[in-house]
Amino acid sequence: MNLLASLRYLAALDEHKHFGRAAQACHITQPALSNALRALEEEFGTVIVRRGRNFEGFTPEGARVLLSAQRMLHERELLQQELDSGIGKPQGSLRVGAVPTAVPIAARFCAQLQARYPGIAPTVLSMSSNELEAGLESLSLDMGLGYTDRLRENGPGLQQIKQYTEHYFFVRRASKTKRGLLQIGPNITWADASKHPLCLLTREMHNRTIVENAFRSAGVVSQPRMETNSILTLALSVAEGSVCTVMPGALVGALRGYQELEALPLVGPEVRTAIGFMAQGGDRPSRTLEAALALAEDAGWLRHAAAHSGLLSV
Repeated sequence: MNLLASLRYLAALDEHKHFGRAAQACHITQPALSNALRALEEEFGTVIVRRGRNFEGFTPEGARVLLSAQRMLHERELLQQELDSGIGKPQGSLRVGAVPTAVPIAARFCAQLQARYPGIAPTVLSMSSNELEAGLESLSLDMGLGYTDRLRENGPGLQQIKQYTEHYFFVRRASKTKRGLLQIGPNITWADASKHPLCLLTREMHNRTIVENAFRSAGVVSQPRMETNSILTLALSVAEGSVCTVMPGALVGALRGYQELEALPLVGPEVRTAIGFMAQGGDRPSRTLEAALALAEDAGWLRHAAAHSGLLSV
């Protein structure tokens, strides 16, 4: 039995929660994955995976094996990066999770990181806040970009680097286009925005909680006509339909080419939310994470992030 490969299959099963998808992610057949996991159970003399017609989770003993597997795989990646990297030339993978509303900034960040260090191969994943925090805890993520004010009790163990402040906009179809770009219109109150048919993110998204709290502070209740967990759907539903939406500046900045749209800054109340990178603390970051953390604190990068995520300009 290849112990390291079997531990990798176990971690993939935890990530995908499905035997077939985990096998596909590992580029093996489902029977091969199942056989490797059974061999792992024989090796440790305990049942690791709860099996039924579908994956039903891990046994308590399996959860302990999974935790050790994640740590061992993380240590293996650290060692590989140490062996592959030269001075100032980090080599290896970097897994970055981001809440959906921050994905445009995470994409810009990873593109700049890869351009600066061609040996780094970033993976950007769109995740809910719960998924992001779980990924950081399990070491399946190297960094997370999200809401720094909602960390769990294990939050103090995470390194935080503030990136920008989220501002919010009411986005609707423009009555007329101008210069071929999305326009920044006059301020609008949350109360007035609530009078329009809305498409909002689904309720498991932390952004939805922020939006609903803002409407509540304005003395109104949001009753969306549409809901989605897709940022693309959020934009296209406004561009192609009769609904409006609420978006943070990072998303509005990514849609500046949509000349048929108009974004109005929301006020009354003025909602501001801190967005930052989070990573596991400790004395031994990987070479790729070390380079990424340095870029995250770079003044030039922070100016770039602010320019594409804040109040924006006309």
